[in-house]
Amino acid sequence: MQIVTDSGTDLCLPAEEVEKLNIHVLPLVVTLEGKSYREGVDMNAEDFYKLLARTASFPTTSTPSPGDFAATYRRLAATDPEIISIHMSSGLSGTFNSARVAAESVPDAKVTVVDTKTLSAAAGWQVAAAARAIKAGWNKEQILSLIERVSVASNSMFTLNDLKYLIHGGRIGHMKGLIASLLNIRPMIGVEKVQGTYVQMGQTRTFKRAVEGLVDLIARKHAPGSALRAQVLHALNPEGAGMLRELIDKRFACNWLPTSHLSLVLGAHTGTSMVGVAYAPATAFADMP
Repeated sequence: MQIVTDSGTDLCLPAEEVEKLNIHVLPLVVTLEGKSYREGVDMNAEDFYKLLARTASFPTTSTPSPGDFAATYRRLAATDPEIISIHMSSGLSGTFNSARVAAESVPDAKVTVVDTKTLSAAAGWQVAAAARAIKAGWNKEQILSLIERVSVASNSMFTLNDLKYLIHGGRIGHMKGLIASLLNIRPMIGVEKVQGTYVQMGQTRTFKRAVEGLVDLIARKHAPGSALRAQVLHALNPEGAGMLRELIDKRFACNWLPTSHLSLVLGAHTGTSMVGVAYAPATAFADMP
């Protein structure tokens, strides 16, 4: 059994571990100033954000095509036809649908396509858990159940200091975004689990207060001192990421995964100021391989 995913799931693992776990990552593509880059192949996230910070242009992104997925499935099926293909939310990207169409076109591969209904690190946790379960000898039904358990347990939230990328990309209504920009509003954004789309969870006037607000939102779900699995990601905002981690650490007992850069195809729609956190009860991961 093999795992396929896309670069929007933010595995945040060293390349050698991804290879060891037999995870096959299809890159999403970002285009900026007329040049296109495949994530993790032609451009890494940190270099992209530095490039983005130097230009007034807005990037665009594109998903792997069904043909890209089909070629990958055929290649992998030559050695093992059982494939679990796990992707960022269908409510936020066309990647899942590309994978689904491809799976139907490759009869030699037994592909199960999974919609994580989330993105970034929380999606990456589902991918990594499945890959480790395969290595531990779990069967397909057990692995799919594990993916669902991680999905239910995990949540993601983000905030940012500059709304122009969200406004330009249509992620929020232009007029609403314009008013928010004029009023100096900083939104707190989550990912809901039914359609896997963005939902505004609050707003405030300053970035610092928005970061504090993310921690307050975690506290609505988990009592102070609760044991959490947590991971902070950011575009090109290490100060904001550090502040968020410090504030979470003050209120919860965290098993921290490494702080990392947000997938460049996600940050392309939010800009360099974005910071976010994925979190879950530590007990949900206690008996995982």
